[in-house]
Amino acid sequence: MLRQISNFWLHHIHPRLAPLIATIGIVGLASCLLILFVLAKLAEEVLERESFVFDTNFLLWLHQFANPNLDNLMLFVTNIGNPNTVVIVAGITVLLLWWRRYQEEAKVFVIACLGGLILNTGLKLFFSKPRPELWHQLISEKSFSFPSGHALGSMVLYGFIAYELATHYPHFAKVIYSLTVILIAAIGISRLYLGVHWPTDIIAGYGVGFLWLMICITMLKLQRLRRKKVVD
Repeated sequence: MLRQISNFWLHHIHPRLAPLIATIGIVGLASCLLILFVLAKLAEEVLERESFVFDTNFLLWLHQFANPNLDNLMLFVTNIGNPNTVVIVAGITVLLLWWRRYQEEAKVFVIACLGGLILNTGLKLFFSKPRPELWHQLISEKSFSFPSGHALGSMVLYGFIAYELATHYPHFAKVIYSLTVILIAAIGISRLYLGVHWPTDIIAGYGVGFLWLMICITMLKLQRLRRKKVVD
C-alpha cells in the first residue's frame, strides 16, 4: 500500500508540484497555505454573520488619535489606492512594459489587475458585509465591506510593480520591497483610520491579494522557464 502511494506521488503528483515548488519555494508555498487557512476561518465567520469584538475595539482605539493633520494625510494615502489612481498607474505600467518590449510581463500584469477586480467585486457581493458606522466619516463608500478592495488592489498592483522593478534592478530589491510594503500597509491603515473598513476586511484583502499575486508571478516565472528551455 505504501509503495503504491509512493509510486503515485513520484509519478503523478511530484512532477506537477516540482516546478511550482522550485518557482515559489517551500516557504512561499507554506505561506500561501497558511493564508488560505486564515481566509477560510474569516470567511466562515463572516458567512455566519458573526461579529468580531476585535474589529470594533481596534477601530475605536485608532479613532482616538484622529486630528486634522492625520485626516489630511490619511485622505491622501487612501487616494493612492482609489480606483481612479489605480487605473492611471496600471495604464502607465502596461504602456511602459510594452514600450520596453516586455510583452509577457505586460500580459500577465493585465491578467493580474483584471483578476483582482473580479475577485474584489465577486467576493464583496458574495459576502455582502456592511461597512462600519462607528462615527461620522470623512468619506462615504457605497459598496460592501468584505474584503477591502483597497487592500486587495494595492497588494496586486503595487506588489506586481515592485516585483518587476526588483527583477530588473536586483541591487535595489530590498529598498523596493521595503518601500512597497510600507505603501501597501499605509493604504490599509488609512482605510481603518477613516472608519470605512473593519480590520478583518483589510486582513482578508491582503490575503486574497497576496495569493492572487503569487499565482500571477508564478505564472510569469513558469513562462520564463519555458522560454529559456526553448532558447537553450
